[in-house]
Amino acid sequence: MKINPEDFIDDIIGLAVREDVGDGDHTSLACIPHGATGKMQLLVKQAGVIAGVDVARRIFRKLDSGVAMEQLIADGAQVKPGDVAFYVTGRIISLLQAERLALNFMQRMSGVATQAAAYAAALSGLKTKVIDTRKTTPGMRVLEKMAVALGGGGNHRMGLHDMILIKDNHVDFSGGVEQAIKNVHAYLQKTGLALPVEVEVRSLSDVKKVLALGGVDRIMLDNFSLQDTRSAVELIGGRCEVESSGGITLATLRQYAECGVDYISVGALTHQIKSLDLSLKAV
Repeated sequence: MKINPEDFIDDIIGLAVREDVGDGDHTSLACIPHGATGKMQLLVKQAGVIAGVDVARRIFRKLDSGVAMEQLIADGAQVKPGDVAFYVTGRIISLLQAERLALNFMQRMSGVATQAAAYAAALSGLKTKVIDTRKTTPGMRVLEKMAVALGGGGNHRMGLHDMILIKDNHVDFSGGVEQAIKNVHAYLQKTGLALPVEVEVRSLSDVKKVLALGGVDRIMLDNFSLQDTRSAVELIGGRCEVESSGGITLATLRQYAECGVDYISVGALTHQIKSLDLSLKAV
């Protein structure tokens, strides 16, 4: 069964509403007349890349289809303190119920997008693309990967279901990199699945074994030194895509890219981020 990312967005919004609102926002219900209407603005308090405006719109609609949004800034735009991303108008109780939910999603997504933009900028002028990993917040993967793309990064596989990625543990449990690849080829032939195949290698010797066997779309160089990365790229010679991974930071990113790899996967894009400071206030 093919997974539709849109389903995850609806599911996580529904879960967030149930978690926060429960059987009612009793503070707002106590303080605000039922039919009173008002207006709020999403105020940017920190420079970065905005992400999650569309998600916020879906949250407001989930809670109250009568809430209207006037969007001023698009997802993926650079923002600065004082910018207003959007206005929302509607029942005040609905606006207050959605306030923290919208901010929680937008602050984290904007933090991811801002981090991704910094890494993407470090690769300016090079062919190499920085991509994310599966090191995401459980349940939030679709939104965090969306934010990476909004920041200018790329997305690796969504999960275990949409790509074959033979990692070190698969290699060790299979009895070697060659046997692991043979097992994968047999599995794909048996199931009729058409999935891209990537294999993680730990040495130049492994690279040579993979090239001799063939049948892979991408080779991941795991924790290679710069010198070995250059040697691996030369060995591969364009026969398949090359990805660098493992311990690569913003400070070393461009050096690895200049070795000629196609992708650099960085877990920190999603698991070591600082949320962007935003607020949703009454107008």
